[in-house]
Amino acid sequence: MFDPDVSIVTARLTLRPFGPQDAARIRSIVESGVRFLPPGAPSHVSGVAPWLAHGVHELRKSGQGVHLAMTDVDGVVVGAISLFKTSWSAGTTEVGYGVHPLYRGRGLATEAVRGLVEWVFETTELRRIDLTANLDNAASLRVAQKAGFTWEGVLRSAVMDDDGQHDLVVFGLLRGDGRRPAPTLPRAELRTQRLLLRPLAPADVPDLAATAADPLTQARTGVPRGYTEEHARTFIESVERLRLRGAGIGWAAVHPATGRFAVNVDLRDIDWTNRTAEVGYMTAPWARGRGYAGEAVLAVARWLFESQGFHRLQLRAAVGNPESQRVAEKAGFTREGVARASLAGEDLVVFSLVPSDLV
Repeated sequence: MFDPDVSIVTARLTLRPFGPQDAARIRSIVESGVRFLPPGAPSHVSGVAPWLAHGVHELRKSGQGVHLAMTDVDGVVVGAISLFKTSWSAGTTEVGYGVHPLYRGRGLATEAVRGLVEWVFETTELRRIDLTANLDNAASLRVAQKAGFTWEGVLRSAVMDDDGQHDLVVFGLLRGDGRRPAPTLPRAELRTQRLLLRPLAPADVPDLAATAADPLTQARTGVPRGYTEEHARTFIESVERLRLRGAGIGWAAVHPATGRFAVNVDLRDIDWTNRTAEVGYMTAPWARGRGYAGEAVLAVARWLFESQGFHRLQLRAAVGNPESQRVAEKAGFTREGVARASLAGEDLVVFSLVPSDLV
């Protein structure tokens, strides 16, 4: 059974059991309709007193977990964090949390999860902590990654919320794991003489869809046929998930003055052991023939080598796509050969760039 008097202090928070002293704050939260309290929390103010006296403690008394309040330096309840589904015989438990909407975006959830994880491994014999998050909940995916959890897989259509079915990402943290986050490339803005490279955003959906649906793009790349805005929306969401897994990152290259979309550039197939990656790009029809793709790719390469310590950047272009090959050549890449039947049976020309090529 978990300690009924637990108090976990982090830099900005104290995690401790809910109690009668929280009555006014919980009544205010219930009246506001804000949802972040643990499962079983009252939906009406009349249930606040009995919940604080008994209901919120039933999980701990059962031995299956514990609900804790996240309080700030002023003692205000700003969130809640729980352990549940605890199996003492198997040595496993699961963590879940919620933060008041007014306090989100400050890293409090990550701080709370880290603090609770350290406490679990220091004071119990539990060996594994699970964490699950909806695949489309980027904020929760970031919390898991920053807290040092490992992305272990996706359960398809595993949960049903008010807005429909959702895939569920399963994360795990073992006692022997390091607490450092898995390596990821940071979200960054890059500037060239003519372009601003910034993270892809929902506002890019129309331009990205128009670029991918263009006949030349369809003919020369492997993007889905009949490309729509829904494809673009899904792609943008997937890029951030890839980044959180340490597997990639993407940018929209736009004109700084007008914000007009010109090029999509992304890194993929990242090998953290050998510090290598592959770059891909797609130029908007209205921006072709101006050297924007090569300029954007070169900016990404410099950032990858100089700021992130990578050793090799690969670029592949279809044998039948001379425009893309010219982008590679103008950016300083070296042609290495042809990889036969690499993309749906099509041969690809392989180019590479290493730091010494930029000197």
